[in-house]
Amino acid sequence: MWEVAKILVVDDQLGVRRLLFETFREEQHEVEMAADGEEAILLLKAFKPDLILMDMKMPGMSGIETLGQIRALDHQVGVIMMTAYGDAQNMEQAKDLGILHYLGKPFDLFELRERVREILTKA
Repeated sequence: MWEVAKILVVDDQLGVRRLLFETFREEQHEVEMAADGEEAILLLKAFKPDLILMDMKMPGMSGIETLGQIRALDHQVGVIMMTAYGDAQNMEQAKDLGILHYLGKPFDLFELRERVREILTKA
């Protein structure tokens, strides 16, 4: 059994945020949503998530830029990056910044739930 975790969903698409919000709320986690990198940084400080699910491509600050700022504030928080674009250079950068997992979009919700469960069980 995993513990209740704080999960931050960062995606510029409302539909994706909503889907992930509902999915992880059903599993009794505390979930917050951010539409962009700036909002994510504010929530990182206020909400202090255990895990962040973040889109790579967002207007304004990209997922990589946001991840860099997240790492400057918190080296421990787990991050799963999601992207519809298999951008090898960005993925290398993301790995260098310590992501736990990379997920292509559209993603399999069951696979994502399983991956999150594994990560939270190890935490």
